[in-house]
Amino acid sequence: MEDQTKISVTSKQLPSGNCQVKFFIEDEQKPQYGYLLVNEPKPVGEIIAEIKERMAQRRMAMSGLNPFSVKTQVKDDHNFYLYSA
Repeated sequence: MEDQTKISVTSKQLPSGNCQVKFFIEDEQKPQYGYLLVNEPKPVGEIIAEIKERMAQRRMAMSGLNPFSVKTQVKDDHNFYLYSA
C-alpha cells in the first residue's frame, strides 16, 4: 500500500549554514504543518522521504503509549516539529 500523502515544502538557508524546511501536509481530515532542520540543502524528494520517515517513527513511538500515563517514552527530536493546522 503506497502512501498518498501530499506534502509541499519551502526552504530557506539559515545564517548557521543549516537549512530550515517548512512543510505542509495536505489532508482533509487532519491538515498539519511543521519544520525540519537539515545540515545541508537536499533535493525535494529526499526531504519529503525524510519527513515521511520521521512521521512514521513518531507514529510508532506514540502507538504504544498509555494515554493515562504521565511518563512518556517518546524521544524528543529537536530537528523535527509537527503541528496540527
